[in-house]
Amino acid sequence: MKILVIGPSWVGDMVMSQSLYITLKRLHPRAELHVMAPAWCCALLERMPEVDRAIVMPLGHGDFRLAERYRLGRELAKEGYDWAIVQPNSLKSALIPLFAGIKRRTGWKGESRYGLLNDLRSNKTDFPLMVERYVSLAYPGVQMKDNHCLPELPWPALRVDPNNQQQALTELALTTDRPILSLCPGAEFGPAKRWPEQYYAEVARHQIEQGAQVWIFGSAKDIPVAEAIKHYLPAKMQQYCHILAGRTSLHQAIDLMALSAAVVSNDSGLMHIAAALQRPLVGIYGSTSPQYTPPLAERVAVVHTDIECRPCFKRECPLVHLKCLKELPAEQVLSAIARLSDPSLIPTRR
Repeated sequence: MKILVIGPSWVGDMVMSQSLYITLKRLHPRAELHVMAPAWCCALLERMPEVDRAIVMPLGHGDFRLAERYRLGRELAKEGYDWAIVQPNSLKSALIPLFAGIKRRTGWKGESRYGLLNDLRSNKTDFPLMVERYVSLAYPGVQMKDNHCLPELPWPALRVDPNNQQQALTELALTTDRPILSLCPGAEFGPAKRWPEQYYAEVARHQIEQGAQVWIFGSAKDIPVAEAIKHYLPAKMQQYCHILAGRTSLHQAIDLMALSAAVVSNDSGLMHIAAALQRPLVGIYGSTSPQYTPPLAERVAVVHTDIECRPCFKRECPLVHLKCLKELPAEQVLSAIARLSDPSLIPTRR
């Protein structure tokens, strides 16, 4: 069997997608699995041993371009795929498998994709977690309708490249002589996911006092936040705080984060990467909820406030006050880090 998956566009969603790919290979060990995704996600696909080929999607997130999608579909028709699985819910994401002439095309109903998909699933509410919705697509629809409980739900597990890891340490003049606390203070979704930098700095200061060093990860957009965190630290501590935001490729970020003694992250793609690396992780939730996209790992502490208006799932606080983040003190995160450092306090997976 030869399978084409149209993958998601967000880093966190792509990490969770590995659960689907693992399931497909368990159900069909001899299948050849190809995944089409944006270029920025291909570094993740290359760290997933289940994926035989990553295909770059050249079109942007909101780019329809029907003629180009037809051309891509006809080009992929040469591969002779037996099955296509479409993870995104948009109408346009289902066009390429149709144009490729793939006979079996599976996905959620989404934007009324009747005809575009012929294995159409409509019982999404039976699967409250996003990862469950992904994994369920690997099973026959009739089976899922009769039995809403998935037989198994494997967690993502990204592969680490030791050679690339060492090269990144050398290139960025980093050492591992002190335990590493990794901070991921950015969030592409919007400010309603970003814990204040002053609070991150308080966590960093405490851990440096305990003998750790701090690495701050993120994209170039997160450099101002990373610099603010470092600025809030006492001058004598700043030598132990290293800003990696905007300085690493995704491959390097994966390999360097794998060295962390602990990771503190907003609900973001990097949070899911840390979980897939099985690093002790504190996940901070503001406007979103771990009931839909929790980090999938054993050593995880999820922290959030319980104010009445959360989760609102908004990019910006509709009430302007951002209390869901501002009322979450650094002490709560530090307490979570302490619990993670003692494995006997971590609940085991059922």
